[in-house]
Amino acid sequence: MDFAAKLRDDDGGPLVFTRRDIAAPHPTEPHRHARGQLVGCERGVMELGTEAGAWVVPARHAVWLPPHTLHSGHTHRAVAGWSLYVAKPACADLPAHPCILEVTPLLWEAARRSAEWGLAALDKPATRLAGVIVDEIGRLEARPLVVTMPRDERIARVARAILSDPADDRGLNAWAAVACVSSRTLSRQFVAETGLTFTQWVQRVRLVRSLELLAADTPVTTVAIELGYRSVSSFIALFKRSFGVTPAAYAVRSGYRRADAG
Repeated sequence: MDFAAKLRDDDGGPLVFTRRDIAAPHPTEPHRHARGQLVGCERGVMELGTEAGAWVVPARHAVWLPPHTLHSGHTHRAVAGWSLYVAKPACADLPAHPCILEVTPLLWEAARRSAEWGLAALDKPATRLAGVIVDEIGRLEARPLVVTMPRDERIARVARAILSDPADDRGLNAWAAVACVSSRTLSRQFVAETGLTFTQWVQRVRLVRSLELLAADTPVTTVAIELGYRSVSSFIALFKRSFGVTPAAYAVRSGYRRADAG
């Protein structure tokens, strides 16, 4: 049985197995499978959609999909990541609804190690690590900083363009022309479909993108410049309001940078 068929029709076999992917931008058609899935983003930006909505998954984060959740995907730029597939019985104590999670360093490294297993029966060390993986998923907290994608295709066209280049500083009128709608309609639809004003949504996309850059150990000043902030201090202030710590402190806390690094 091939990989896709096993996911779709078979919940037997290992407690956990993993596939590591490096892919060019492409869409994934809606599908579902018997196992729960944790989709981790290592580099790039993933967009994942379910019947409940569509979200952007930043680097060093993951989206949890309970068993049988209908979902689709879209990538922006080349993406590297992994997917953990958890046997349905082991999902009973895991989140009951799709959500964005910040991945701990322990789970991150365990996922990378488990990607070496394939679909073969697990030996004793792998079985123990699989148990740790399931326990660690259950400990993760949902992230409040969620970027919801608009469903209206005209508005989504604008959203995807901003995701591809968060530093693009075109104003509301220019983006309305891209969507072929009035600026009033664009503004109203962003609030109706994402819960955020257009400006708030752009700010959130930039913050999400900053997490990817910080995960790559990019200096804070470079992050601010690449994302189009008018000053480094304004970026740091917005980041701290959103995450409770400065970008540098966040990078240290998340294990991207040593505390003594310059």
